[in-house]
Amino acid sequence: MLRYIYADELHKYPKLREGMFCDRAEQFKTRLGWDVHINEQGEERDQYDDLNPLYVIWEEQDGSHGGSMRILPTTGPVMVNDVFGHLTGGAPICSPLIWEVTRFCLSRDASPRIAGAIMLSGGEVMGGFGLTHIAGVFDARMIRIYRLIGSSPEVLGSEGTGRDQISVGLWPYSEADCDRVAARAGIPRELSRLWFNTAFGKSARPRFALTA
Repeated sequence: MLRYIYADELHKYPKLREGMFCDRAEQFKTRLGWDVHINEQGEERDQYDDLNPLYVIWEEQDGSHGGSMRILPTTGPVMVNDVFGHLTGGAPICSPLIWEVTRFCLSRDASPRIAGAIMLSGGEVMGGFGLTHIAGVFDARMIRIYRLIGSSPEVLGSEGTGRDQISVGLWPYSEADCDRVAARAGIPRELSRLWFNTAFGKSARPRFALTA
């Protein structure tokens, strides 16, 4: 199942918390060779994890981490502006209606449907909180995954070539996209909405400090 957990609530889910940060280290440092910091506990964390982001986490039946991503509003510090702003022509992405997703991570043993479930959660977040877009930074390998899942972004800018290419993109909100991703992931929309409503209720209100 999917859980939506703010950073200040992660202590309630120690197995998920440890698994997520350790799987991030394994994926980004070990498998992809990114220049990321790993702490003494073998976890990959950065400064954006200190901003009380919202995490979407797939919880396996045994309570372990299957996959996750991190969400922050673009009205505050975000990677698309702070680190990759040059890829958007120097014009910051800053709107209370656009949130950033980063650190899309899958455990080594994750099934293909988990990637689809996590992408579907992006649509639920957009619909539930009244967003127009989600922004993200992604590498070349993710383009194929997005196509298979059924939700490809509008690419705003890229740098590098081949497997090392990094891009910034926007995903617009679309019910049709959500339904297509749900069908490919084999997850009924009713169940996806139930996971979201269980976390936030039908009148969802973000806990971010959103400013235009």
